[in-house]
Amino acid sequence: MLIQPVVLSGGSGTRLWPLSREKYPKQLLPLIGDDSLLQATVRRVEGLQGAELAPPMVVSNEEYRFVIAEQLRLMGKPGTIVLEPAGRNTAPALTLAALVARRDGADPVLLVMPADHVIVDVQAFQAAVAEGACLADAGAVVTFGITPDTPETGYGYIQSGAPYADGAGGARLIARFVEKPDRATAQGYLDAGGYAWNSGLFMLKASNWLAAIGACRPDILAACDSAWSKGSADGEFLRVDKVAFAACPSDSIDYAVMERLTAGAEGLPAGVVLPLSAGWSDVGAWDALWQVLPKDGDGNVVQGDVLLHDSHNTLALSEGRLVACVGVDDLVVVETADAVLVARKDRTQDVKKIVEALKRDGRSEGQLHRKVFRPWGWYDSVDNGARFQVKRIVVKPGGQLSLQMHHHRAEHWIVVSGTAKVTRDKETYLVSENESTYIPLGATHRLENPGRLPLEMIEVQSGSYLGEDDIVRFEDVYGRSQ
Repeated sequence: MLIQPVVLSGGSGTRLWPLSREKYPKQLLPLIGDDSLLQATVRRVEGLQGAELAPPMVVSNEEYRFVIAEQLRLMGKPGTIVLEPAGRNTAPALTLAALVARRDGADPVLLVMPADHVIVDVQAFQAAVAEGACLADAGAVVTFGITPDTPETGYGYIQSGAPYADGAGGARLIARFVEKPDRATAQGYLDAGGYAWNSGLFMLKASNWLAAIGACRPDILAACDSAWSKGSADGEFLRVDKVAFAACPSDSIDYAVMERLTAGAEGLPAGVVLPLSAGWSDVGAWDALWQVLPKDGDGNVVQGDVLLHDSHNTLALSEGRLVACVGVDDLVVVETADAVLVARKDRTQDVKKIVEALKRDGRSEGQLHRKVFRPWGWYDSVDNGARFQVKRIVVKPGGQLSLQMHHHRAEHWIVVSGTAKVTRDKETYLVSENESTYIPLGATHRLENPGRLPLEMIEVQSGSYLGEDDIVRFEDVYGRSQ
């Protein structure tokens, strides 16, 4: 049996602002341990017994493609990265994954995993996956129901029906899906038994999904098939046709297919739920992160430079500056280079309201961190004011920025360490450590790192407009037009 891990990496994680931003969301962050949530998702299937494991397939927004590729490379897990030109929810994403999985005539069992979940007990997870693989290989569409221990109102629920087949591993037919309940209803589910949290984890054969989505939502299958057939390979990325995919309706796996399986419609595969008790969390908000992280004797979680006095059940994170909390209980305090969040732990679902306000006001803090990653390295906007901006720039060995020009700003480059290869109009020259160069307004230029060590620079921009959209690109080795 061949199992194809499929990692869905399209979420924006707005309720984990200010660490999670639209252009660098939570699945790319190391919120628990050294791995990012995406890396941890890929890693948790390592050593799976009883089946052949295909290299990972990640379905992602184009915005995250270079970071995902780099994170997989650092793991030694180069896989397939399928790029969605626009967000269309999880049903089209899985349909693209199934089409890719079947491109060479294979029909693997797809293990579908959101990139932003946490699972503490990997051994229990793998045991459930092994059971689910057998059911999926035999034709079922399997989802995993998280055994609830609290009347949680932030998750949808699955009600179990009759035992499936011989009921091995606790497998049952899905009776129904229910939306996020109020607290009294959730307590009723917990008291009654037979209800589980909807994890968003699935196992099914690629052909079964294509048949099911074709029966339930032929419009989604047609749009995805057209987009895939007109797509192309771009290095390590698989691109689908933008126009065809833009015509695809948006829908989730649950709404498009899973809820229809409960009706026992003729010609559709059986919908099966398997119980999973493995320390699962979707880390949907700061209170969920507090729940899964190690705590001190007062119930506090601290990361970074944090001092607490007479404080309890508080999550305090610092990315740089000292955070001191005195006499506080049940708070979330998160410090980043450009924003600080303070919230009651029971109100963290409302953090998304702050992100909505930032977007409405046109502020960059909702989209970008001060430190911005690029395929060639990264930059950090360390200071700015009227008509100037200062950036710290690090270029990877062999990395190069696009050949470009600015209409409204000039740039001064000072090399701190390494050697820079600079193209300025018709001349090309090297700039070494403790040397500098000047790029006049309107000059065509490029920055490269020809060395084996990272190139670190300070860039001082000056001019009437300093926005990132003041770039005219002429050439780019990474295929970017913007």
